[in-house]
Amino acid sequence: MTYPQINPVALDFGFIKIHWYGLMYLLAFLTVYLLANYRAKQSPDWSKKQIEDMVFFGALGAVIGGRMGYVLFYNLPFFLNDPISIFAIQNGGMSFHGGFLGVLLAMFLFNRKYRKTFFTTMDFVAPLVPLGLGFGRLGNFINNELWGKVTTSPFGMLISDEGVSRYPSQLYEGFLEGLILFIILWIFSKKSPPTMSVSALFLIFYGLFRFIIEFIRLPDEQLGYLAFGWLTMGQLLSFPMILLGLFLLKKAYSKREQHATIS
Repeated sequence: MTYPQINPVALDFGFIKIHWYGLMYLLAFLTVYLLANYRAKQSPDWSKKQIEDMVFFGALGAVIGGRMGYVLFYNLPFFLNDPISIFAIQNGGMSFHGGFLGVLLAMFLFNRKYRKTFFTTMDFVAPLVPLGLGFGRLGNFINNELWGKVTTSPFGMLISDEGVSRYPSQLYEGFLEGLILFIILWIFSKKSPPTMSVSALFLIFYGLFRFIIEFIRLPDEQLGYLAFGWLTMGQLLSFPMILLGLFLLKKAYSKREQHATIS
């Protein structure tokens, strides 16, 4: 396979350029909105206004948190030297973990407005997210960024500019964190799971998929490996997600058992 060298600019009107990276984010939020409306039809607890506000709050949290997370976790010295470049998100540079924290804060504010409990909202939101993550990884691929290690494997992709083949780790992440995670959460959420368990499963499988892919993905050049010659920032941030997810999953089913015993 050969990397197709896609122009990162989808539309150029002269006075304004629309990048594929931005369009992928729009597709991500549109997907969340459509899936949320579909799920809301099966739940009397969600109104159209609440869905619209949830997507708006979540989108702000994802974009602001994603950018600030990248700045703080991955490239703080660069942005301190050039603060204006923080706004150049069309060139890439978004952190999932920062976006995740931004969405958590956004949902906290959303819950205060509508007086919903945190995990009731997060269990509703979690299955909506993965396909959007998949679009984000497709944006990374089009932007020619976040490549994997050099390989002679048939699973690699030839990059003509470099003259070498690399693992298209963006596509692998899009497949696992996007499609596969979506299928897992969507099916699981249909089985009347206990509160907190859908959120827990999101944490476990996203963290696990990301941790695994990091072994073939190149670390950010400015950071390199953090320890042991293999530990990356992505793994360091994902491992606590797995642990927290396992804790929440155990707690969710323990509470269900306690309620069943009392009943």
